[in-house]
Amino acid sequence: MINLDLAKAALAEDLAGGIDITSVATIAADAQLQADFVARESGVVVGIEMAKAVLNEAGVDGIEAFIQDGALVNSGDVLIRVSGNARAILLAERTALNFLGHLSGIATLTSQWVKATADTNCKIRDTRKTTPGWRELEKFAVAMGGGTNHRMSLADAALIKDNHIAAAGGVKAAFNAVRSAFPTAPIEIEVDTLEQLAEVLPLKPDLVLLDNMTPEQCREAVLLVAGQTRLEASGGITLDKARSYAETGVDYLAIGALTHSAKNFDIGLDVRSK
Repeated sequence: MINLDLAKAALAEDLAGGIDITSVATIAADAQLQADFVARESGVVVGIEMAKAVLNEAGVDGIEAFIQDGALVNSGDVLIRVSGNARAILLAERTALNFLGHLSGIATLTSQWVKATADTNCKIRDTRKTTPGWRELEKFAVAMGGGTNHRMSLADAALIKDNHIAAAGGVKAAFNAVRSAFPTAPIEIEVDTLEQLAEVLPLKPDLVLLDNMTPEQCREAVLLVAGQTRLEASGGITLDKARSYAETGVDYLAIGALTHSAKNFDIGLDVRSK
């Protein structure tokens, strides 16, 4: 996936209307360079297309990618080989690595959650807790890691949360208002207790979000719903508890940490000896 506008904006941010004074001072304008983008750890790599876009935008003319977005790599694997103007390569270096490291971190973390819940019917799903301007890319990285995307924007579906319920004067009032205004929109309702779940079931929501419930409560919720709607568990779920939640029978685990807390994936640029 490529967001060319973001690639251009990132390079422009790095230059801030000026020049790369370090490279201009130390490297001849016509100097040539060969270098490799190399994985320093194992995981799922995403951002190859974005890195290529950055390199192109910076004026690098020799770009050879050895993998595609979503590939599983090992430490030491060469991801992209570049050759061309030395100043252009070094201008693009950090920006390309920023995209590769952040997006690969998301994909790798997602793959760990997916692995932890393997052989269950539960899917790992992201949230809107994304970096402003990066949502499309970050959700793409989740998908490349084996996860499932929730709504991309507020216009995609309704998610009735506690503040909506309070403002509307009750869960039924909030639900009926959404259904009246947007008859075809999917509706998800957030509940904090099993009593609230029982209250909203007759409304026939498309999905119910079980907020901050324990695995035991989620299991009870699955029995209570008995297939009438889909269930999503969210709030305070950590990777070491992922399987205990997935085995309750809920349909989704909504994990904001996939995008807001993923560790940067370690990738470096190594200059090749001539």
